[in-house]
Amino acid sequence: MNKTNLYIDRFTSSSPATEHPLVKGNGEILSLSHLFSGKNPSFGFAPASAKRYAQLLAQYGGVAPKQAEEAHSRVIDKVVVQDALDRANLTETDLSAVAVAVTIGPGLGLCLRVGVHKARRVAGAFNLPIVGVHHMEAHALVASNFVLNCVGGHNIIVLAHKLGQYTQLGTTVDDAIGEAFDKTAKGLGLDLRRSGGPAVEELALEGDSKSVMFNVPMKNHKDCNFSYSGLKTLVRLAIAAREIDAKCPVSSATKEDRRNRADIAASFQRVNVLHLEEKCERAIDWAMKLEPSIKHMVVPGGVASNQYVRFRLNNIVENKNLKLTIKTNDQIPRCVESSGFVVKTLCLDSVYY
Repeated sequence: MNKTNLYIDRFTSSSPATEHPLVKGNGEILSLSHLFSGKNPSFGFAPASAKRYAQLLAQYGGVAPKQAEEAHSRVIDKVVVQDALDRANLTETDLSAVAVAVTIGPGLGLCLRVGVHKARRVAGAFNLPIVGVHHMEAHALVASNFVLNCVGGHNIIVLAHKLGQYTQLGTTVDDAIGEAFDKTAKGLGLDLRRSGGPAVEELALEGDSKSVMFNVPMKNHKDCNFSYSGLKTLVRLAIAAREIDAKCPVSSATKEDRRNRADIAASFQRVNVLHLEEKCERAIDWAMKLEPSIKHMVVPGGVASNQYVRFRLNNIVENKNLKLTIKTNDQIPRCVESSGFVVKTLCLDSVYY
């Protein structure tokens, strides 16, 4: 059967967003339903869900696994799946020749199982093949052959040689950069409705980035792995030493208190990104020895929306005579990057068809 006549039904619940694209076998995205984030209604964005997501971020100081699981469960059937079918002018019976793909990691275990259970039900009901996909593989294959993936809960640097053949240059050993941003923002009493990264970046503009001398993580480790748990602890201790009350929003802080918070935010951001820079620089050198033809480093993931992160990484990349490509676009939902990439990864391997 011609690949272009096949439809791929795919579910993901690895992030705070529940996503469900319908894609032809040639990679054409027919529709994409996405709950909790994004801006473009043509891709299935629901404004009310974004508002609710922002409220949850503010309430729990980042992504709370149990609450995220419950949110996925509430919306995955009627809202997300049916919306994607309606937008593609299809019904479930039209998908008789479909492959069912589902994200199996990395991500929050409680959330991942919601998507897996839904995918198994659909595959079982229509006697279809089900394929579990590592969504970092999708970023590596579709974006470029050299990728630094920066998402809220995981960092990974991968050199993709071809489908199924990769060299992992570095990964998260404990906490990821997005988690560190969220917890720092919560401790400083910042508005988390836009998530921690933007909140910290905005306050950091008011502070002195060298006023608090945080240690750079894993300074003596000559590898490309990431660790942010120690930096999180140092930030927590700095907040306690300055008697900053996280329950008091920064908008209500005194002038001195706000300055202390800004100094911590700026110092944290500088060291946070310096750790990222050091590991990326080492990874670039390693990757170029393995694949001298590399021209780009691609950075997908929400953390790449941080302008300071982009600026610092761009300096590193330019010094290596490479080009930095950011795969985060504020004009489209992140799920286009995640869900669409995962499905297109399947399209690259004809064994599934």
